[in-house]
Amino acid sequence: MSIKEVLVPDIGNFKDVEVIELMVKPGDSLAADDSIMTVESDKAAMDIPAPFAGTVKELKIKVGDKVSAGSLVLLLDAPDESAAKSAAPVVKSFTAPSPLVDADSGSGEGTLVASVPLPSNPAPQARAPIPPRNRPHPVAAHAGFDSAKPAHASPSVRRFARELGAELSRVKGSGPRGRILKEDVQSWVKAELAKPAGEAFGLGITPAPVIDFSQFGEVESQPLSRIKKLSGANLHRNWVTAPHVTQFDEADITDLEEFRKSMQDEAAKRGVKLTLLAFLMKAVVNALRAYPNFNASLAADGENLVLKKYFHVGFACDTPDGLVVPVVRDVNKKDVMDIARELAEMSDLARERKLKVDAMQGGCFTISSLGGIGGTQFTPIINCPEVAILGVSRSDWKPVWNKTAKTFEPRLMLPLSLSYDHRVIDGADGARFTSHLRAMLSDVRRLLL
Repeated sequence: MSIKEVLVPDIGNFKDVEVIELMVKPGDSLAADDSIMTVESDKAAMDIPAPFAGTVKELKIKVGDKVSAGSLVLLLDAPDESAAKSAAPVVKSFTAPSPLVDADSGSGEGTLVASVPLPSNPAPQARAPIPPRNRPHPVAAHAGFDSAKPAHASPSVRRFARELGAELSRVKGSGPRGRILKEDVQSWVKAELAKPAGEAFGLGITPAPVIDFSQFGEVESQPLSRIKKLSGANLHRNWVTAPHVTQFDEADITDLEEFRKSMQDEAAKRGVKLTLLAFLMKAVVNALRAYPNFNASLAADGENLVLKKYFHVGFACDTPDGLVVPVVRDVNKKDVMDIARELAEMSDLARERKLKVDAMQGGCFTISSLGGIGGTQFTPIINCPEVAILGVSRSDWKPVWNKTAKTFEPRLMLPLSLSYDHRVIDGADGARFTSHLRAMLSDVRRLLL
């Protein structure tokens, strides 16, 4: 082993260039052609490679220093064999990625040549130089962005951006002369995550074509309501980011519907309209208790499940301006009469545009009921960060086989459509949840348990 000096090689006409990044520190082991540092002039940036292998003994420069060809960079503890290799004529040539191109070249890539002067007594039969390692390639930009514009960033920032899937051509640099820093990449990623899912990171979704529909006939332009704009973006995000699975089932509500009708007079005396939705909420809470993973949300890190000890249930409410989801809190602590009263009050407020924002927050689970309108089945979209939603369609009379009597009987069947986030809930639990709901709704006495 011997201590060798590593000098800045011939870097062409560049003099007094600034050291903008050091990629090594004392104690690091280097292979031949490993990058030691990055220097930058007003025209180009380039990596300086190690001429031979060894262990970094001491750095002789720091970030911000000015160097030229022949400047001492560091001391390298090199094996004698490596030192012998270094004595051979070496000419290193590598192609820098387009973000490091000489601005005057006008091409997508620039070639920077670094040569080590020939020693006066070259070693005989020196081995051929080790070819330079593959340099990181810039992340390609998606269509619609100016990928020809070079991104000004160091190799380490490029590696960091590549790990996060960031496109440097879309990141605005805040460093000297617009250089992209690590913090710029982090800020860009955060901004992308805040966008609707179809826009974030350009998910490969082809933009909708711009068509002049008036060429085909008379048209009228009508602006979307504010609620539809907001809910549309959220629904799009939820559909794209949460892997949906929908479990379909039917519940026999013959006895439940008979009981509900028998309670109408008493409910009317209390000023309440007793609807099926109030019973559905009680049944859902019973099922949430039995299967806590449905009463949960994924943590922001995607690695933990936040299990909720409260039971706030939202319901989709159709208004003239669009869909809103009021939340009935602590359903487990209320009877069906109290729930029915609250459902009516919140629905009226929603349709009168008087529903407060906090009345639509904190939900654990959502019910979307289309029974009063029609339809047989549908696929409801999860109201993230919830992990499941129950869709309810129009009930209908169907012949159901009675095993005991060995005959078909007319029964009122309620179609159920349970959508759930497959990252949290598997198919078996989805089926168990709907089976539990079916049992609750088929025997109203179970809701008292």
